[in-house]
Amino acid sequence: MKKQPREYRVSIMLNESEQRMLDSFCEKYGVSNRSRLIRETLMRAILKQIDYDQPTLFD
Repeated sequence: MKKQPREYRVSIMLNESEQRMLDSFCEKYGVSNRSRLIRETLMRAILKQIDYDQPTLFD
């Protein structure tokens, strides 16, 4: 699969407790690339919702 350059920036704001939770998670699980973690987590949630929204044979 050909690597696609990332050309678009998305910014998010976290409150103090969310930031502490993210820091704690990254430290506990040895996450060194937060952007990758957030990007993969976001895409996983989106794909799960898209899959859930697809019509099924018995709808």
